[in-house]
Amino acid sequence: MLAIDLQNLTKRYRQVTAVRDLTLQVAPGEVVAFLGPNGAGKTTTIDMILGLARPDTGSVQVYGTTPAAAIARGDVAAVMQTGGLLKDFTVRETVRFTASLYAESRPVDDVMARAGITHIADRLVGKCSGGEQQRLRFAIALLSDPRLLILDEPTTGMDVEGRREFWTAIREDASRGRTILFATHYLDEADAYADRIVLMRQGDIVADGTTAEIKARALGRSVRATLPSADLAQLSALPGVSHVEQRGDTVLLQCSDSDVVARHLLTQTMARDLEIVAQNLEAAFVALTGRASDTSANARSDT
Repeated sequence: MLAIDLQNLTKRYRQVTAVRDLTLQVAPGEVVAFLGPNGAGKTTTIDMILGLARPDTGSVQVYGTTPAAAIARGDVAAVMQTGGLLKDFTVRETVRFTASLYAESRPVDDVMARAGITHIADRLVGKCSGGEQQRLRFAIALLSDPRLLILDEPTTGMDVEGRREFWTAIREDASRGRTILFATHYLDEADAYADRIVLMRQGDIVADGTTAEIKARALGRSVRATLPSADLAQLSALPGVSHVEQRGDTVLLQCSDSDVVARHLLTQTMARDLEIVAQNLEAAFVALTGRASDTSANARSDT
């Protein structure tokens, strides 16, 4: 059974088509990064998965049922970027109160420890930093022990160490079978922690694959090797090669299929010291969306 099954979703707001004929499937246990510039349709898609918005056309299933039914049985939880917290409650009171709303929930102390907020249990929510409030939202999301966890800019306000600890906890959860779908402007997080990247632009999915596949699709790879007097014409004729350059004893090739090029160099020539270098994710993001990434999540205004 798929964790998420979206079929031909379209969602319009007056004259604006926020999501256009989108089909997406996510298997249980996957960690999927949802990327795109502001206005790409990420939040609208997340809202439809959570049942907060209804598609104009198409269907949404979460673990084989409707979003409302999946949420009602505790299969889905979300960590949103803002809202949902009472400033005059302490951290522990907030988690305990939310736990009381469930027929069954994980122990309060367990989820607080998992989210790394035990040491601020008696602090008023209004006195917590933005990163601490995000950790509190994470603890709340874990109360129902959901099979699907949706994260919308989850590390906003966290320092570098806090972000690292947060994603370590997320990866541990995923290793136990929990499905993670997260939207972020921090491309380094997607690069480091996602099994798969779904890249949106203007309501459409423009790329879907592993980080390596996304980079290769957008920009290809560079292959460098020591090969004096290389036959540049022969190398240029290899499948997927877009550019060949000789620099002294070194040959440099830009290509879309580095495996073919590397195999040829190692078996058909005297090449040595071969290196394959992928482009970074931000460069691929710009190439596929035509937009520079906005790493200031607080400036976000996605539809």
